[in-house]
Amino acid sequence: MAGLKTASGDYIDASWELSVAVEELGPEAEPLTLRVTGDVHIGGVMLQIVDKIKVKQNWSDHALWWEQKKLWLLKTNWTLDKYGLQADARLRYTPQHKPVRLQLPNRRMICVHASFSEPVFRAVAGICRVLSIRHAEELSLLRAPKEKDKKKRKGPVLGTEDEFDLSGVVLPASAEQQPFRGMPAHFSDSPATEACYRMLSVSWTGLTPEHVLKMPRPSNLVEKAQINSRWLSSSRSLMQQDVRENEQLWLRFKYYNFFDLEPKYDAVRITQLYEQARWAVLLEETESTEEEMMVFAALQYHINKLSLSADPTETAGEQGMDDLDSALSNLQVKLEGGTSTSDMLENLTTIPELKDYLRVFRPRKLTLKGYKQHWVVFKETTISYYKSREEALGEPVQQLNLKGCEVVPDVNISGQKFCIRLLVPSPEGMSEVYLRCEDEQQYASWMAGCRLAAKGRTMADSTYQSEVQNILSFLQLQRASPDAPVAPDAEAMGTQWLVSPRYQKKFKPKQLTPRILEAHQNVAQLSLTEAKMRFIQAWQSLPDFGISYFVVRFKGSRKDEILGIANNRLIRIDLAVGDVVKTWRYSNMRQWNVNWDIRQVAIEFDEHINVAFSSVSAGCNIVHEYIGGYIFLSTRSTDKGRGLDEELFYKLTGGHEAL
Repeated sequence: MAGLKTASGDYIDASWELSVAVEELGPEAEPLTLRVTGDVHIGGVMLQIVDKIKVKQNWSDHALWWEQKKLWLLKTNWTLDKYGLQADARLRYTPQHKPVRLQLPNRRMICVHASFSEPVFRAVAGICRVLSIRHAEELSLLRAPKEKDKKKRKGPVLGTEDEFDLSGVVLPASAEQQPFRGMPAHFSDSPATEACYRMLSVSWTGLTPEHVLKMPRPSNLVEKAQINSRWLSSSRSLMQQDVRENEQLWLRFKYYNFFDLEPKYDAVRITQLYEQARWAVLLEETESTEEEMMVFAALQYHINKLSLSADPTETAGEQGMDDLDSALSNLQVKLEGGTSTSDMLENLTTIPELKDYLRVFRPRKLTLKGYKQHWVVFKETTISYYKSREEALGEPVQQLNLKGCEVVPDVNISGQKFCIRLLVPSPEGMSEVYLRCEDEQQYASWMAGCRLAAKGRTMADSTYQSEVQNILSFLQLQRASPDAPVAPDAEAMGTQWLVSPRYQKKFKPKQLTPRILEAHQNVAQLSLTEAKMRFIQAWQSLPDFGISYFVVRFKGSRKDEILGIANNRLIRIDLAVGDVVKTWRYSNMRQWNVNWDIRQVAIEFDEHINVAFSSVSAGCNIVHEYIGGYIFLSTRSTDKGRGLDEELFYKLTGGHEAL
């Protein structure tokens, strides 16, 4: 490669010097200097580097990183000219996979090798393969909060006492891993990796009330929004986002759209999902009533008790039903999954209606009037109510189309209060109506109908009956049995860590323990996996489950507001009082785009409704990725043969960076 030299030592051809720092030689080492021309390929440059270093090792994972451009030079057949490289370029020859420290949903720490050169979407898929978590597209990585963001805490932070190391794990070449001794084969290599599998698949039993109190928890919507400002972009690599080797990141379920949860294959996934749900409840990231908190506490108590003696290699084989039941259940899920089946059912059958006397309340300013009894008719997705049954042929007092509305439960079992709060979109804003039912059965039937109608589906939908049953079983969990015997180990285990700090302050342990044990009677027969699944289902039925918050400024508004992003809708929330102002469903979305120059998201819905906002608390790309990610997840198919369309994900979430 040497050019021709003149008598004075200058080169007279087109070659020039390229400076490359080699990570293996240490931070103090001088960069290598290579003489190159613009038509040299990247692969040729890498060969020159290896020749010059004269160190025998496997260099196959190494690649060139262009520091100024924040760009990996991965196309080895491209020339320096094609990449636009010149003599001022600072290159680094470095491994593409580096160790990172991850805090998992269960708050334990683990060290893994992650790809620093691929988009985060693919890097997370690699991490999840090592951890044996299916459907990696539901998870992503956040930056850990900076020290100054954390509230001052005394004592060790949860999960940092012992760190598990999987950085040396080599996965088998085949995609489908055969279990060995009841666990994925790569965990059975040593006692250390077996202990790691136990940590991943069995809940941690050593929590104390102090652990819960020391954890930082959001006290308002703005603080909840700040958490979401730390998500990494899925379409850019870790290196492009200035993540350093051995840096701490958080691995979390980002999209609350859990696909195909199957106990047989998902021991780690179900445990980590349960743990994320449990911390969301304990740290009040998801609000719950006192009765609901006692159910969550009872389920945790039960799971904790079973986890003390759990063998993860056995729970992998544990099934809530036998093979025939499992096959029938999967068939039912497939039938319920496709919208076309629901449409066929609706065409073939008469759509069921609900008609009954309910008490109705419409909150208005300057009024003290309470509930009034009305004859209420629920037909398709519309509720109409009349002064009496006899007047049902005439004009209703009010008619509400529930498509796109917010349905919020307002239940107190001990007080026999079964209310449904409806926030219905109207041209003037949100119309608020409460329906009060007589008993659990009536409440479950109407509540299930309202939830389906909000999604634009009727009671002819095949999921209606299962929705009714889910509501009834959740209510049953909250019902206390008066003569529950107190288990002797309950006091010993302590019960305060089972509830959020608000209830730790409200109740003394002597008051808490009997209440939790009463609730425990309803779940005492559940297996470990069933109890975790029941906890996840109960979490999913909370009113503000699965809403990710952002502080935004809507176009034309002078004040900051909150945008809630859920798996099927966007919610506009008043920042001052926390009330829902408006809801828009993705199913009504016609198009959306981002003006990257002014960082504004603009969305067009049916009926020429246009919404535009700029993000205040997080980068515009994070909001854009959330919306696009949920739309992408709705395209997933139950067909096992069909892989994920990764390109579609980048197209929907990456914005201008992905194109």
